[in-house]
Amino acid sequence: MMPTLAAAESIVLGMGCFWGAEKRMGELNGVLDVESGYANGDIEGSYEAVLAHEKAVQRGQTQKRNHAEVIKVSFDPAKVSLETVLARFWESHDPTQGNRQGNDVGTNYRSAIYTNSDAQLAAANKTRDIYQAALKAGGRAAITTEIAPLKKYFKAEEYHQDYLKKNPNGYCGLGGTGVKYPGSVASAKVAAPAKPLDPKSLNLKRQLIVFEAEDCPYCKQFKAEVLDSWKSAVPVARSMSAQAPAGWTLEKALFATPTIVLFENGKEVSRFTGYNGEKPRFWKWLGFHLLTPEQQKIAFEQGTERPGTGSHLDEKRPGTFVDPITGAALFRSDTKFDSGTGWPSFFNPQPGALTEHIDNAHGMRRVEVRSASSGIHLGHVFDDGPPPTGKRYCINGNVLKFVPD
Repeated sequence: MMPTLAAAESIVLGMGCFWGAEKRMGELNGVLDVESGYANGDIEGSYEAVLAHEKAVQRGQTQKRNHAEVIKVSFDPAKVSLETVLARFWESHDPTQGNRQGNDVGTNYRSAIYTNSDAQLAAANKTRDIYQAALKAGGRAAITTEIAPLKKYFKAEEYHQDYLKKNPNGYCGLGGTGVKYPGSVASAKVAAPAKPLDPKSLNLKRQLIVFEAEDCPYCKQFKAEVLDSWKSAVPVARSMSAQAPAGWTLEKALFATPTIVLFENGKEVSRFTGYNGEKPRFWKWLGFHLLTPEQQKIAFEQGTERPGTGSHLDEKRPGTFVDPITGAALFRSDTKFDSGTGWPSFFNPQPGALTEHIDNAHGMRRVEVRSASSGIHLGHVFDDGPPPTGKRYCINGNVLKFVPD
């Protein structure tokens, strides 16, 4: 018969962000409940108070101690030992990082074990020493985990409880060292953290990295809807690690997956966080970093270049005109003709390349054409073109990219 939570044993653990910690510890057989909270600080126990106080700590404006983000793990001692619970704790995060965990930096992200009895305190110290020996053998640094009796504990807000169950696309930068606790049965379910991408395999000048997580449905959706048909000139790579490649820098911690980060010269210049099926929103974000201001005005504000001034007006080589952001094919050069209008003109697009929209601007009724892949404005289509279609796709040359055969 399963004991009630009141009869179960509990211990409070700090592993950085409590979202991932809650999920990781809750997967251990014999754990009855995992609750997110704040512990062993000198202030009010709320998310807003912790964040605000951490800013004051970093500015040197207070001597009061901040709470650690923690989880209270309630478990059945008849099914899982305290040592096994602590083994899972040690394996599930990096206890050598001081006041941080991965990209989450601050005293509120410190590694900690807050105990409820002398026996728990002794077990915490014993398992620390055992794991420290394993880390040393693996060439890792010294453990910085704070081990102390629990003095203050506040339950976190309800929206933080079971966060990753409620938000399966949520991200929290929790990763272990890859070093197993000696003889641990808990380690069977704990995978070594993914390694950061090798910078040698990436484009230093400009590179997109998609940061993903296991069991992330929105990551799978982004892959299916965007990555599987990727033709953009910007190289893209996928990473299951929360860390940037060695020598590269992220501006701040990741908090959701997928997060698509644009790096230039190894430094983050922008990020696109989360994905819910809005491809035009993603391509517009990327387009603002790839297109010139003149191109942006045409693509996103339905602007028009002056006749005779755009690119590719005299381009006659065999090849394909593509979307400047996605790289998707729009027109073949053998459908291009001289319309005398001052804009590149075509009588037939590639199948499925365009979408048509009624345009009543400027007192005229016209049919606007956009790129189906990115949604950017290209120009208009008219019924005065040559055979065999009789169509004239009048396109702004500055939002075309030519790829010769």
